[in-house]
Order: sequence, then structure tokens, then C-alpha cells
Amino acid sequence: MSLTSDPLSAHPLVNAEEIQSELVPNQQLQSDRQHFVEEVGLLFETVGFPRMAGRVFGWLLISNPPHQSPTQLADVLQASKGSISTMTRLLEQLGLIERVSLPGQRRDYFRIKLNAWSELSKRRLDQITAFRKLAERGLTLLHAEPSELTERLQEMHDIHAFFEAELPLILDRWATYRQAQTQSSPDDTR
Repeated sequence: MSLTSDPLSAHPLVNAEEIQSELVPNQQLQSDRQHFVEEVGLLFETVGFPRMAGRVFGWLLISNPPHQSPTQLADVLQASKGSISTMTRLLEQLGLIERVSLPGQRRDYFRIKLNAWSELSKRRLDQITAFRKLAERGLTLLHAEPSELTERLQEMHDIHAFFEAELPLILDRWATYRQAQTQSSPDDTR
């Protein structure tokens, strides 16, 4: 047997074709998962967050088990532990992931925080309110100026006032919808 030949093909109890046919779908699944993680990273980057934060978040969305240690994250994402530490801290501060411990384990793990998206939307409401108030201060500052000079501030104020009024209603509708979804059986939802 040469060094370049497949060692499995020479083994009498191994069917190399069967093993190869099992590996190809697994390799494709792994490739698809890697692409998904990269897509999440790129999306995070387009909204102003580090790509690595998105990659960590993307992996936590699809990982099995759903909790991952910093070492596991560093291995699968081929990143330094320092980078993983920085990005998990950022994602925790954003309220998207949480640190958990498992019985009998000394290390910490990270997982997607339950209700992360609705909590993030509620925090967005605070930002919307801050922008509306800032626009009001600007409008007060320019109260004697012609409307051409206040149009930009007026639009900033109006859109944020609109979302400040509407977002709580949308979040209430979401909570009602979500509660109905979780109370129905899996057979009823599809």
C-alpha cells in the first residue's frame, strides 16, 4: 500500500464508499452551518457591531448543545479566547446571550438569552425616547428660526415620537401572539 492511497480502502471490514457517502452529507451540513455563522457575522457588521460578535451569536443560534463554553466557541469559530471573551461580554451587555453554569462543571457557558429579541426591542424604546427628547431640545433652541432650518429636527422628532407611541403597542401584540404560540400544541401551530 502506498502512502497516497486511502488507508480505509485497504481494510477488509471497511466499505470506503459507504463511509464516503456518509461523510459528504455531514461535510455539506458543516459547510452550510459555517456559511450561516458567517452570514450572521456580516449582518451584525452591517448594523455596526463587530463581525466576530455576530459569528458568536450565529453559532449559539444553531449549536447543539445550545450552551457553549468559551473554549468550544474559540475552537469552532477559529478565534482567540481573548476575542471570544470580548465578544461574549458585548453580547451579554446587549442582552442577547447569558452566562450559565452547569451542575458539576467549573466553567461557564453561554447561550442565547430567552426573550432576547423582545428585551432588545424594549431597550430600543429608550433610545427612541432619547432621540425624540434631543430633537425637542433642538426645536426649542431654533424656535424663532424659519421652518426651512427646523425641518430636519422636526422630522427627527416626528418619526421618533411616532415609534415611541407605536412600539409599545407592537410589543404588546407580540407578547400576546407569542403567548398564544407557546400555549398551543406543536400540531396546532403548523
